[in-house]
Amino acid sequence: MTPHPLTTADAGEVLTLQRAAYVPEAQAHDDFRLPPLVESLDDVRAALARPDCRAWGVRESGRLVSAVRVELGETTAALGRLVVAPDCQRRGLGTALLAHVEQHLPPRITAIELFTGEHSTSNLRLYQHLGYRETHRTSAGRYELIHFRKDLG
Repeated sequence: MTPHPLTTADAGEVLTLQRAAYVPEAQAHDDFRLPPLVESLDDVRAALARPDCRAWGVRESGRLVSAVRVELGETTAALGRLVVAPDCQRRGLGTALLAHVEQHLPPRITAIELFTGEHSTSNLRLYQHLGYRETHRTSAGRYELIHFRKDLG
Protein backbone atom coordinates (compact mmCIF):
# COMPACT_ATOMS: atom_id res chain seq x y z
CA MET A 1 0.00 0.00 0.00
CA THR A 2 2.63 2.51 -1.08
CA PRO A 3 1.34 5.77 -2.55
CA HIS A 4 2.92 6.87 -5.81
CA PRO A 5 2.75 10.20 -7.68
CA LEU A 6 -0.09 10.67 -10.13
CA THR A 7 0.36 12.47 -13.44
CA THR A 8 -1.82 13.64 -16.29
CA ALA A 9 -1.58 10.10 -17.71
CA ASP A 10 -3.63 8.96 -14.70
CA ALA A 11 -6.38 11.56 -15.18
CA GLY A 12 -9.00 9.16 -16.58
CA GLU A 13 -8.59 6.72 -13.69
CA VAL A 14 -8.56 9.56 -11.18
CA LEU A 15 -11.83 10.92 -12.59
CA THR A 16 -13.48 7.47 -12.56
CA LEU A 17 -12.40 6.83 -8.96
CA GLN A 18 -13.41 10.33 -7.90
CA ARG A 19 -16.92 9.96 -9.31
CA ALA A 20 -17.42 6.56 -7.69
CA ALA A 21 -16.19 7.82 -4.33
CA TYR A 22 -18.26 11.02 -4.30
CA VAL A 23 -21.65 9.48 -5.11
CA PRO A 24 -22.26 8.53 -1.45
CA GLU A 25 -21.27 12.08 -0.44
CA ALA A 26 -23.74 13.50 -2.95
CA GLN A 27 -26.45 11.22 -1.58
CA ALA A 28 -25.69 12.21 2.02
CA HIS A 29 -25.89 15.90 1.14
CA ASP A 30 -28.65 15.62 -1.49
CA ASP A 31 -26.37 17.47 -3.91
CA PHE A 32 -25.35 15.78 -7.13
CA ARG A 33 -23.64 18.94 -8.36
CA LEU A 34 -20.65 18.51 -6.04
CA PRO A 35 -17.54 19.83 -7.85
CA PRO A 36 -15.81 16.40 -7.89
CA LEU A 37 -18.85 14.95 -9.70
CA VAL A 38 -19.07 17.64 -12.38
CA GLU A 39 -15.34 18.07 -12.96
CA SER A 40 -14.39 17.09 -16.52
CA LEU A 41 -11.49 14.97 -17.71
CA ASP A 42 -9.85 18.13 -19.03
CA ASP A 43 -10.26 19.74 -15.59
CA VAL A 44 -8.54 16.78 -13.91
CA ARG A 45 -5.72 16.80 -16.47
CA ALA A 46 -5.24 20.55 -15.97
CA ALA A 47 -5.16 20.16 -12.18
CA LEU A 48 -2.62 17.35 -12.33
CA ALA A 49 -0.44 19.38 -14.72
CA ARG A 50 -0.23 22.46 -12.50
CA PRO A 51 3.22 22.96 -10.94
CA ASP A 52 1.62 23.76 -7.56
CA CYS A 53 -0.36 20.49 -7.50
CA ARG A 54 0.87 17.27 -5.93
CA ALA A 55 -1.18 14.12 -6.33
CA TRP A 56 -0.68 10.61 -5.06
CA GLY A 57 -2.55 7.36 -5.45
CA VAL A 58 -2.53 3.76 -4.32
CA ARG A 59 -2.95 0.87 -6.74
CA GLU A 60 -3.93 -2.69 -5.98
CA SER A 61 -3.38 -5.23 -8.78
CA GLY A 62 -2.97 -2.30 -11.16
CA ARG A 63 -6.27 -0.66 -10.18
CA LEU A 64 -6.27 2.86 -8.73
CA VAL A 65 -8.13 2.46 -5.43
CA SER A 66 -7.34 5.73 -3.64
CA ALA A 67 -6.05 9.16 -4.54
CA VAL A 68 -5.52 12.64 -3.17
CA ARG A 69 -4.58 16.06 -4.55
CA VAL A 70 -2.80 18.88 -2.75
CA GLU A 71 -2.46 22.48 -3.92
CA LEU A 72 0.69 24.10 -2.56
CA GLY A 73 0.56 27.67 -1.33
CA GLU A 74 3.31 29.76 0.22
CA THR A 75 3.15 28.02 3.62
CA THR A 76 -0.17 26.17 3.52
CA ALA A 77 -1.32 23.21 1.46
CA ALA A 78 -4.96 22.81 0.47
CA LEU A 79 -5.85 19.13 0.48
CA GLY A 80 -8.71 17.97 -1.69
CA ARG A 81 -10.22 15.11 -3.62
CA LEU A 82 -9.20 12.51 -1.04
CA VAL A 83 -10.99 9.48 -2.47
CA VAL A 84 -11.14 5.77 -1.81
CA ALA A 85 -12.98 3.29 -4.00
CA PRO A 86 -16.26 2.37 -2.27
CA ASP A 87 -15.35 -1.34 -2.16
CA CYS A 88 -11.99 -0.53 -0.54
CA GLN A 89 -13.13 1.80 2.24
CA ARG A 90 -12.50 1.18 5.93
CA ARG A 91 -9.10 -0.39 5.23
CA GLY A 92 -6.88 2.56 6.15
CA LEU A 93 -6.20 3.82 2.62
CA GLY A 94 -7.39 7.37 3.38
CA THR A 95 -5.36 7.46 6.58
CA ALA A 96 -2.28 6.19 4.74
CA LEU A 97 -2.64 8.82 2.02
CA LEU A 98 -3.02 11.61 4.57
CA ALA A 99 0.11 10.42 6.41
CA HIS A 100 1.98 10.24 3.11
CA VAL A 101 0.96 13.78 2.20
CA GLU A 102 2.12 15.11 5.57
CA GLN A 103 5.52 13.43 5.14
CA HIS A 104 6.09 14.48 1.53
CA LEU A 105 5.25 18.17 1.43
CA PRO A 106 7.97 20.75 0.84
CA PRO A 107 9.56 22.05 4.07
CA ARG A 108 7.99 25.50 3.56
CA ILE A 109 4.51 24.02 4.13
CA THR A 110 3.61 24.43 7.80
CA ALA A 111 -0.11 23.58 7.67
CA ILE A 112 -2.70 21.64 5.72
CA GLU A 113 -6.24 22.86 5.22
CA LEU A 114 -9.23 20.90 3.93
CA PHE A 115 -13.01 20.82 4.10
CA THR A 116 -15.83 18.32 3.95
CA GLY A 117 -19.61 18.38 4.10
CA GLU A 118 -21.36 18.31 7.45
CA HIS A 119 -23.02 14.96 6.66
CA SER A 120 -19.71 13.22 5.84
CA THR A 121 -19.51 11.51 9.21
CA SER A 122 -16.65 9.14 8.30
CA ASN A 123 -14.56 12.01 6.97
CA LEU A 124 -15.28 14.17 10.00
CA ARG A 125 -14.24 11.36 12.34
CA LEU A 126 -11.08 10.63 10.34
CA TYR A 127 -9.90 14.25 10.18
CA GLN A 128 -10.50 14.86 13.88
CA HIS A 129 -8.79 11.59 14.81
CA LEU A 130 -5.72 12.60 12.78
CA GLY A 131 -5.37 15.97 14.51
CA TYR A 132 -7.22 18.27 12.12
CA ARG A 133 -9.12 21.00 13.96
CA GLU A 134 -12.27 22.71 12.78
CA THR A 135 -11.63 26.37 11.92
CA HIS A 136 -14.96 27.53 10.52
CA ARG A 137 -18.03 26.62 8.51
CA THR A 138 -19.40 27.99 5.26
CA SER A 139 -22.78 27.54 3.65
CA ALA A 140 -23.14 25.33 0.59
CA GLY A 141 -26.85 25.91 0.24
CA ARG A 142 -28.80 23.27 2.19
CA TYR A 143 -25.77 22.11 4.18
CA GLU A 144 -22.53 23.46 5.59
CA LEU A 145 -18.94 22.80 4.66
CA ILE A 146 -16.73 22.23 7.68
CA HIS A 147 -13.19 23.58 7.25
CA PHE A 148 -10.23 22.01 9.05
CA ARG A 149 -6.57 22.84 9.58
CA LYS A 150 -3.63 20.86 10.84
CA ASP A 151 -0.38 22.53 11.79
CA LEU A 152 2.64 20.45 10.85
CA GLY A 153 5.92 20.12 12.66
